[in-house]
Amino acid sequence: MATDDLMGRLLDVVDDDASDSAIDALRVLLDDSTIDGDAPPRSVTDAAVLVGLSAHTLRYYEQEGLVRPARNAAGYREYSAGDLRRLVFLTRMRMSGMSMRDLKRYIALVEQGPATEAQRREIMLVQRDRIRRQLRELTLSLEATEYKLRIYGGHPEP
Repeated sequence: MATDDLMGRLLDVVDDDASDSAIDALRVLLDDSTIDGDAPPRSVTDAAVLVGLSAHTLRYYEQEGLVRPARNAAGYREYSAGDLRRLVFLTRMRMSGMSMRDLKRYIALVEQGPATEAQRREIMLVQRDRIRRQLRELTLSLEATEYKLRIYGGHPEP
């Protein structure tokens, strides 16, 4: 499932049922057969299509140590369900403005194991604050747009 499709489905689920958290909705969407833990590994091309990134970006993420897909007997990359879930996470963090430096630091901590959970939590707290600021800024931009629409002909449509 492409990243835009995943985000659209996620937004639909969250909009349809305000009682569900986005995290719960994301888990439901990722728990289907798209990224099933028992599914066979995906090639670079298939993985790229599934998560909505280019094969070049997947190779770049691998070069940067953010994902380490296994290789088959012929030497081709094979992305496991865990790799695909990590790519979805990386995509969401990049979309929200997390720097490559912070992502690399976070993934390095993940790979060190549970002893680094406090440090990872701190990174996520900083990221949450960054996202909340972006949301406030976008809300102000939306309000300015709504204001202009009212000026140009009445109330904007919902």
